Amino acid sequence: MNPDPIEKTAIGRTRLSVSRLCFGLAPIADMPDTYGYGVSVEQARDTVRAVFDSEINFIDTSRNYGFGRSEARIGEVIRERGGIPKGFVISSKLDRDIDTKIFNAAQARRSLEESLKALNVDRIQLLHLHDPEYALSLADVTGPRGAVAELFRMKEEGLADAVGLAAGRVDVMMPILKDWDFDALITHNRFTLVNRNAETMMDYAIERGIAVLNAAPYEAGVLAKGSAAHKRYVYQEASPEVLQPIVRIEEICARHGIPPGAAALQFSMRDPRVASTVCGISKPERIAQTIEW
Repeated sequence: MNPDPIEKTAIGRTRLSVSRLCFGLAPIADMPDTYGYGVSVEQARDTVRAVFDSEINFIDTSRNYGFGRSEARIGEVIRERGGIPKGFVISSKLDRDIDTKIFNAAQARRSLEESLKALNVDRIQLLHLHDPEYALSLADVTGPRGAVAELFRMKEEGLADAVGLAAGRVDVMMPILKDWDFDALITHNRFTLVNRNAETMMDYAIERGIAVLNAAPYEAGVLAKGSAAHKRYVYQEASPEVLQPIVRIEEICARHGIPPGAAALQFSMRDPRVASTVCGISKPERIAQTIEW
């Protein structure tokens, strides 16, 4: 039985209810160095409008995506509509200072204030600590005056309904998950058809009642667009050797008449540990295609 992308699921032990498919809006921030293509302001706005008009009620963004362009472009549509759609859930992230890499409590608070202003909202339903592995000092992030403690204060203040940890490196995430009572986590590019590095962490999260949000099931686009057209793997230019596992998956899918993107997406969505799968999109037509997959 195919997974239903519109079916709602709870975020951990919170009252938040989100669709099992989430649209990641990092690509609308116009980051050609990361994604290999640009996105105009109007294309970005059209994409956000189409998401708000769809049956999916869940988007993910971050303060640092495109130096704030992702949140700003979402916020422009929220302003023109007079608010977010009823029942919609926005996931965003606290980020380090992009220049100094400082990520203490003061920087976390600045990051939130900038997000609220850019998004034109007064609170963020699901708020994550983002990419602590890139901070100047991990001790500053996790210490008593660090970003993690400030994140939980934000939840106590009612500025977020739920708090999570979103990062790439499992070895950095695990100690933080063990020390703090998070509601959710986002892992990206670590639970896919070609990479299962996040499985132990996912098992731990389920034991703790932490919702697992699995992002980038297409390995940053290559499984959706094809290795012939998109010679990138995890946001980097990739050699034929690196792309060989992707090519093998494409060959298997071709024998069975299945789009590799559908196989990649359902690999994540069929796993009972995954509460919602985060798929990046940058144009309106990707919404219907993703739901079909």
